[in-house]
Amino acid sequence: MSYLPAVCSTFIWGSGQVMNKQKSKGFLFFVLQLIFVGIELVTRRGTTDPALLNAVGAQFRQGGYFTRGLWGLFTLGQIPRESSRTIPYDHSIMLMLGGIIAFLVMLIFMAVWAWNIIDAYRTRKCIEAGEKTSSAQYFRDLWDKSFEYIVIAPGMLLVIFISIVPIIFAILVAFTNYNQNFIPPRRLVEWTGFKTFIDIFRIQIWGGTFVRILVWTVEWAFLATFTSYAFGLLQALLLRAKAVKCRPVWRGILILPWAVPAIVSMMIFRVMFNKEGAINQMLLNAGLIDQSIPFLSDPFWAKVTLLIINVWLGFPYFMALISGVMTTVPQEMYEAAQIDGANVLQQFRNITLPVIITSTAPQLLMSITFNFNNFNMIYFITGGGPPNPNYQMAGSTDILISWIFKLTLDQRMYNYASALSIFIFIIVASVSAWNLLRTRAFKEN
Repeated sequence: MSYLPAVCSTFIWGSGQVMNKQKSKGFLFFVLQLIFVGIELVTRRGTTDPALLNAVGAQFRQGGYFTRGLWGLFTLGQIPRESSRTIPYDHSIMLMLGGIIAFLVMLIFMAVWAWNIIDAYRTRKCIEAGEKTSSAQYFRDLWDKSFEYIVIAPGMLLVIFISIVPIIFAILVAFTNYNQNFIPPRRLVEWTGFKTFIDIFRIQIWGGTFVRILVWTVEWAFLATFTSYAFGLLQALLLRAKAVKCRPVWRGILILPWAVPAIVSMMIFRVMFNKEGAINQMLLNAGLIDQSIPFLSDPFWAKVTLLIINVWLGFPYFMALISGVMTTVPQEMYEAAQIDGANVLQQFRNITLPVIITSTAPQLLMSITFNFNNFNMIYFITGGGPPNPNYQMAGSTDILISWIFKLTLDQRMYNYASALSIFIFIIVASVSAWNLLRTRAFKEN
């Protein structure tokens, strides 16, 4: 009966291993079961307080860690805080966060439980086939075959509770009504399903704002990337020209915008492009304009200003990258092209440019995804402005990430901000995954 040890291990972890005469392995699984059950039993909240005994959901409130966690995640609380009440109150967000952690911990124990059942069944099959098995040999084989996973397991646990938990929490908020009207513990948060997503597209002011900001975000991501790339390419070509002397000096000067902290440069540019700033003063003094250009107060000029500043901050990276790529092009290819009568432009178009684009395409795509979420540039230069009366809580130069920031910090529309974050994640993750799948390292693996 190959399944008998597995059935026994289903109820008492490790009992199937003991039946298979692997006592040390069975003892280990049994200890893990004791830890799991012990956490639930030790953390139970026994009480004789009538107020707590009569509270809504009292049977779950007095349960152990996993019972309370799952109850809190499912209900998000049932008792709001009221000044006239003395019994404990619920905080929806704390219950959600605690429930997520409890659920993940329980999943880990359930994975061990499944491992225990499968191992008991497979070991019995090996015994029936006449193979020799022992706990010591099992642990040696496990160490040899899964060494990498064992070593990275502690780091993976940290990733789960430091990175995965906040991501899950942010996603779940989108399916609630967590906003300025429902701030716990005064007013509890409730699950609303896909209502937030539906509202973004159904309500005209939200849908119109989302579509326009999304369009500008895509335009910004591509324009910001390709203008910086083009200017960096131009500088790399100029530095490679034979007529240029003291190339290291010029290269060092051109790399300075990259060396200076971006936040410092942004603050300086914001002052320079002010209506009374240095740029307008120079243009007025030179007689090139009759009145100050509204670089930061006009929607069109604000976008142009952002692109100009981004070129200044971004071109050194591409200049350095392209300069390195150009050194890998064999000189013999240019000599052969010259013998065939190709001019400088033809050599660049048919030899240099294809090599550059092929080598820098992954960095170009990653730069697009970075600019898609380039919050710093928008926030520190224009703050998303100038204001736009046709937008819902957003300005003319806001991109999705800066709009989310405003919805979260200024308006406390956490559910809408979370829903928009999911859209951003889908877009950025799709581009990044597509880029990764095209890399040579991934294909070779």
